[in-house]
Amino acid sequence: MNKEFFPKDNLHPLQLTSADIILRQQLENSISCYFYNACDRIIQKLLSSCRWYILSHANALTLVVECPDQITNWRVLQQIVPMAAILGDIISSAKIRVCPPKKQGLPFEMRVDELAVYRDRA
Repeated sequence: MNKEFFPKDNLHPLQLTSADIILRQQLENSISCYFYNACDRIIQKLLSSCRWYILSHANALTLVVECPDQITNWRVLQQIVPMAAILGDIISSAKIRVCPPKKQGLPFEMRVDELAVYRDRA
């Protein structure tokens, strides 16, 4: 859509203000708490052994799980379907990115709207 049709005050600012940054952080923290509390104890324990966080961008929300070792990475990947189901209940345009330890592979990423494909394979 051509931006010329919108009044200038309806366009996104070119640079985020400190208030924008704070609001985004609060949103990410709130979604993180909501997601974690919706998880069962198995997933909560697994997440507690990793570094994980929620990132919000204009096009999608992303749950990032950074695994400390390959065994934990494998366990997280085994729980990706239930985690995606929980995240999908929060926002349907979300993604999950599971990161193995540095230099031990590439991150695996899936969109929660692809959940049906993974359920069929699980």
